[in-house]
Amino acid sequence: MTILYPNFLWLILPLSLLLWNSSSRLITSVHLIILMLIVLSLGRPVLEEALQETNIESKDVIIALDVSYSMRAADISPTRYEFAKETISELLKINPSDNVMLIAFTSNPLLLSPPTTDHRLINVALQSLNPDFILTKGTSLKKLFKKISSMKTGHQNLVLITDGGDEEDTEALNELLEASNVTLTILGLGTTQGATIQNKDGSLLKDKEGDLVISRINPMLESLASAVSGTYLSASSSPEATAKGINDVLQKNADTLQNIQKMQRYHKELYQIPLSLAALLFLMVHTRAIKYLFMLFALFGIHAEAQTSMLDSYRLGLAYRSYEAADYNKTYAQLIQIDNRSLQSQMALANTYYKQRLYKKSIQTYKSIRSTSAKIKQQLYYNMANAYAQMEAYDKAKIYYTKALQLGEDADALHNLKIIALLDTKKDPQLGNANPKPQGSDAGKSEDQETEKEETKNEETPSSGSGGGEKSGQQEEHSKNKLHSTENEELQPLGSKVYELINKGYIRETQPW
Repeated sequence: MTILYPNFLWLILPLSLLLWNSSSRLITSVHLIILMLIVLSLGRPVLEEALQETNIESKDVIIALDVSYSMRAADISPTRYEFAKETISELLKINPSDNVMLIAFTSNPLLLSPPTTDHRLINVALQSLNPDFILTKGTSLKKLFKKISSMKTGHQNLVLITDGGDEEDTEALNELLEASNVTLTILGLGTTQGATIQNKDGSLLKDKEGDLVISRINPMLESLASAVSGTYLSASSSPEATAKGINDVLQKNADTLQNIQKMQRYHKELYQIPLSLAALLFLMVHTRAIKYLFMLFALFGIHAEAQTSMLDSYRLGLAYRSYEAADYNKTYAQLIQIDNRSLQSQMALANTYYKQRLYKKSIQTYKSIRSTSAKIKQQLYYNMANAYAQMEAYDKAKIYYTKALQLGEDADALHNLKIIALLDTKKDPQLGNANPKPQGSDAGKSEDQETEKEETKNEETPSSGSGGGEKSGQQEEHSKNKLHSTENEELQPLGSKVYELINKGYIRETQPW
């Protein structure tokens, strides 16, 4: 069990102290227990289920943020740079499913975040960027567009947030944009009157002649957007309103929407349990009809649970019959409709992937299954070894055949291990019994019925003793549209190397403003 919002649990501490020091009145103690149960419900207790591949509708967006020295000008409050950061954060909140790439640029562009739907990571990269460590004062749109063009990521929505810098060659920029295959939206930050730029020590920035530097919005930006049929926007009254304007423009590009696949971890909510207990305790104290309420809630809970269980069992039976009839598409359709995923249903799903020749998905599903039964583990290792053998990953197949044999005798595993031990990596295996051992209705009732009630914990890594060190070789190669949730990934601030790359070549700037 996992608590999604553990911070709420701190409220239980003062309630526990009050309960300990409360008077002997029973009703006071019951009320405190009710409050503790409500706090536990607010913490959202859940049971984690397996990672599942989900199709989501998303737009591909590149956000290019100008971080040059001129963005410190305060003609847009508090500064152009801070306003831009807040606008990006608000834009990410509006469209949480968008596949967003973040690029910072001055004289040189630098990729801060690859395409991802995990906007939390983008915000971390954005907040970690410290403008005090950026020495470059110029703005090169030309290098930015060349960088985007070299990525060759297909059609993208480019949101360019800049004051324009000293760029003047609109025609050359137009050619680069056409080669980049992007739909351009420009947020111009700055005013025609311009503003001075304050240094870290509080002094105002001056040029070589000692004159104050006045940074103004570059009028070239508007003509650039018009030349490529893009959209030019100015800053609104607030970052929220500005982000809404950008989002309205992006929504007009509906033809760029696409379905992408993302691995998501689903949860089974348990908050209703402590909440129901709190309600029952309250009714016990303040009503006289509690015996009838007990009967009603008990009947409702038993009915709902039995109905769900019966429906899942019916779908699993249909899936077994389809599997035996070799109709694997129908088997898959039945299995994904099962609400409460059991060991049997997950094993059947993995076997179905194997039969459909989706070996990587098959291996991933086998790895997500948890059991304390040695027989089940042996079967999982054998099935994963078969899948690796079909992909001609013989070294990994050897490892898992060996693991299967370490858990007990298995003639099929020994036979296959002997064959692949002699194979050259370029040969096709001629394996005997290379299919996964069936998890059909008969097998499920005999061998797995006892283990079905065991607590299973779905994770991405192999079970105990399954060789976690092979993880890097076992993961799928993902395209830009194959995205993974990184909720448990430790977030780090930007290192000095990032700023070194951003500042590369700043010494040779000739027209920094």
